[in-house]
Amino acid sequence: MLSNFRSWALDDMPTSRAQAGWGRRYRIWLALRRNPLAMIGLTIIVLAVALAIFAPLLSPYDPAIQDLNNRLAKPSAAHLFGTDELGRDILSRILYGGRVTLGMVITVVVLVAPLGLAVGCIAGYFGGKVDALLMRITDVFLAFPRLILALAFVAALRPGVESAILAIALTAWPPYARIARAETMTIRNSDFIAACRLTGASRWRIVARHIAPMCVPSLVVRVTLDMSSIIITAASLGFLGMGAQPPSPEWGAMIATARQFMLQQWWVAVAPAVAILLTSLAFNFLGDGLRDVLDPKQN
Repeated sequence: MLSNFRSWALDDMPTSRAQAGWGRRYRIWLALRRNPLAMIGLTIIVLAVALAIFAPLLSPYDPAIQDLNNRLAKPSAAHLFGTDELGRDILSRILYGGRVTLGMVITVVVLVAPLGLAVGCIAGYFGGKVDALLMRITDVFLAFPRLILALAFVAALRPGVESAILAIALTAWPPYARIARAETMTIRNSDFIAACRLTGASRWRIVARHIAPMCVPSLVVRVTLDMSSIIITAASLGFLGMGAQPPSPEWGAMIATARQFMLQQWWVAVAPAVAILLTSLAFNFLGDGLRDVLDPKQN
């Protein structure tokens, strides 16, 4: 079965668009598989997502149940990562916290990637006043540090997961728009775009069907590399009390409540910090691997 698919996907003369598309994806996978750091990153990401999805089945305890008689307990067979200041199992809170943190990050990416792609492609293809207007709006958002602007948005709304997602999304789209605009400006005068114009295709159809797909590979690389900064921003908002609110188990909020115990009960803060570190590092590894595979300038 696998050998048949391999032969079909790697055929040098595909007979259909589907075969050509699957062949390109399979070649990308083969090239990515040769990068050990990228595979390590992908493995960690898949494992983190799986642990978050199956947290109700894997968690040994309810993350919200308090046991004050067992507060700040050291790591043991009963509590592999120990307990926090309220006697809650840290391992269970890490697993459930992955659902909150990774859920926020995935939601932000789903919101900002299409927005940045659309703004950049429209600005780059139409040019003129449209380009000037959209890029000046982009420059306004780029002029402020992401965390500061996110804090301002959350403060204007109310602390919570929904407000944090909206705030991060509003501050994360400008780099994607810049990349999509640059890619669009390099291909808008290509021969195949001119051929599309001669066939009578409208400008909106050219942007949606021909230019936007050409910008996706660069955008995928940027999104993957940017996931780590989105995770850190989400954790920072939680640390500052602007993200997920107690008793919700969120990695940044867990570090905030554990900072007063860092010198004596180190395990309370180390576990969520290591979770943030490993996940961010994994996305960086995967992003570097995808850049080597998808960016023709790297080949």
